[in-house]
Amino acid sequence: MDSLRSVSLGSRLPRLERQMLWQHVLQVPRAWLIAHDTDALAPAAVASFRHLEDQRLAGTPMAYLLGYREFMGHDFQVSPAVLIPRPETELLVETGLDYLKGRAAPRVLDLGTGSGAIAISLALACPGATVVATDLSYDALSVAQGNASRLGARVEFSHGSWYHALSDHKGFDLIVSNPPYISAGDSHLTQGDVRFEPITALTDGSDGLSALRAIIQGASQWLVPQGALFMEHGWDQAQAVRQLLHQACFEQVASLPDLAGIDRVTGGIYN
Repeated sequence: MDSLRSVSLGSRLPRLERQMLWQHVLQVPRAWLIAHDTDALAPAAVASFRHLEDQRLAGTPMAYLLGYREFMGHDFQVSPAVLIPRPETELLVETGLDYLKGRAAPRVLDLGTGSGAIAISLALACPGATVVATDLSYDALSVAQGNASRLGARVEFSHGSWYHALSDHKGFDLIVSNPPYISAGDSHLTQGDVRFEPITALTDGSDGLSALRAIIQGASQWLVPQGALFMEHGWDQAQAVRQLLHQACFEQVASLPDLAGIDRVTGGIYN
């Protein structure tokens, strides 16, 4: 009968990915794998591992195979209905939290919430806030609602495209968004994990700026005076986003770099 060691020796996956899949299949910690690598495995466990291995070798992201991704210290369930939360997006959350410091009961809006990672992280870190999150995809909202319930976050979810999802929710202190910002012809859409993620959450089908433009142009009627708007964007879009913010009468407009030194978040204060 097969053992962890014998099956793993025949695997073409990197060691870390093998371990993560085995932990998922067997529902055991890493230490257990080390201590039991010669134990006999049930045929069903071997078959399950090999099925996941085949999917991974075909390019399916690990997050989709495992069903979760860590973000801001929390495990968020993910599916092919939502983008996989990425470390660089934590900068958007951190920027929002910095702005919210000292505000007792702020109102926050997350546009295009996907898995809910941004909205839920803000709600958990700022429990006095009223957080509203929107998405055009019912499937994405289902994932986000499940994450909020499991993590104990108080977030109100609404279906629709950007501000059209809102009805009587005005007077936000902060609006945040990680919208689709990859241009339609960008080669990155055919590479890596992105190939498996929902295309409408990645690209606007145009120049990569149309969603950012719509969010900026519509923000003024939803923000309180001196309210803030912060958005994640592409590596080469910071200057264009700053210009759009200036044209929409935002002040204190600035871009913030991610850990790689790339301007990743841009925003400003509406006066």
